[in-house]
Amino acid sequence: MTRPRILVVGAGFAGVECLNRLERKLSPGEAELVLVSPSDYQLYLPLLPHVAAGVLTPQSVAVSLRRRLRHTRIIPGGAIGIDAKAKVCVIRKVTGEVVAEPYDQLVLSAGSTTRTFDIPGLTTHARGMKSLAEAAYLRDHVIAQLDIAAATTDAAERAARLQFVVVGGGYAGTETAACLQRLTSAAAKRYPRLDHALIKWHLVDVAPRLLPELGEKLGEKAMAMLRRRGVEFSLGTSVASVDATSVKLTDGRTLASHTLIWTAGVAASPLVATLGAKTVRGRLAATAQLTVPGCDGLFAAGDAAAVPDLAKGGDAICPPTAQHSQRQGRAMADNIMARLRGTPLKPYLHKDMGLVVDLGGKDAVSKPLGIELHGLPAQAVARGYHLMALPTFTARTRVMTNWALNAVAGNDFVRTDFQARREGTLHDFESPGAYLTPDQVREHSKALITKA
Repeated sequence: MTRPRILVVGAGFAGVECLNRLERKLSPGEAELVLVSPSDYQLYLPLLPHVAAGVLTPQSVAVSLRRRLRHTRIIPGGAIGIDAKAKVCVIRKVTGEVVAEPYDQLVLSAGSTTRTFDIPGLTTHARGMKSLAEAAYLRDHVIAQLDIAAATTDAAERAARLQFVVVGGGYAGTETAACLQRLTSAAAKRYPRLDHALIKWHLVDVAPRLLPELGEKLGEKAMAMLRRRGVEFSLGTSVASVDATSVKLTDGRTLASHTLIWTAGVAASPLVATLGAKTVRGRLAATAQLTVPGCDGLFAAGDAAAVPDLAKGGDAICPPTAQHSQRQGRAMADNIMARLRGTPLKPYLHKDMGLVVDLGGKDAVSKPLGIELHGLPAQAVARGYHLMALPTFTARTRVMTNWALNAVAGNDFVRTDFQARREGTLHDFESPGAYLTPDQVREHSKALITKA
């Protein structure tokens, strides 16, 4: 008898947690496990700002899939379409070859991409913070601006090189601005020709408050901490246009800058649209059991899925956070096993444990279990949470070692130049390539199955 094939799309928190649990709970003969992922690691996304600032090495937050998943076949590539009726996933391998992979149960955990808008010059000139490559590139880019500013004799160019603009007042934007501001502040001491006062960090967000999810009080605390360090804020405004040397805001001001870091939210993976199924705010509509109505054998979780938040009730859906994605992955594995064994599926229920924002050094704000903290207590909670959330002992050891080394020895200001010849913009790093329409998916799946 052929083993049922469980195909997981995406190596994020939900997908890898699901596979890890299935490997431990299923016997070898119960199912064949397959993972589709363009990379061979699981990225711990919340600590990317630390990588960009050089506090952590890239390997610290990239957990090897082959170390963690011992019984899963990994297909290096990306899913570009799903035919739910034929139970086929169309995959473009990293070699460019397009193949059809049949499945019995499919886990859609394709994650998200940086959300962009129709702003002139945005995808051409903005930098993102959604991948390991973007974080590594951004560190190189920021240090390069200091090098150029120190070398130039043009006062206007020096000022533009030393003004950095971050768009997004959520966790990613706030932590990115905070961590990189510490990097440039420390680096300035190594550049005797640079006036420290010329280095400016500007955080822009259309919302009226910083970190609204944490509440007004903690948002104000975070702003006060960053203002003391020289970060400027423009809330209630956004970007009107951007070019290579300036950022124009919707309030009419123009900031001379060679660096725009865009972290204004996320959008579900374009793979969701290939199903032609119901969506909620762009995310695939899922049930509390993490199944997709009308699609037999299809489960969905993480950033790409709109899962009802039973703890809050009403029409609330779970936010796209690592905390929910990890737990959804485990719950999804249990429901897949229940389906294979003919037992009832259970609904996903998790009460949010709180949120943490690491601003670097001794600065942080956090709200564990509803308790508002700031300063060192918040920093202890934030870093303790990250260490617990990291998936392996090796990753925790690397992160702790890097944090300790940075605290004792400080920063190094070396740029690798390994991407010096590419622009490193949102378009370069996050262009998803060509996804298929639902009709194209059906045509490809039929042709590829016939060929096979």
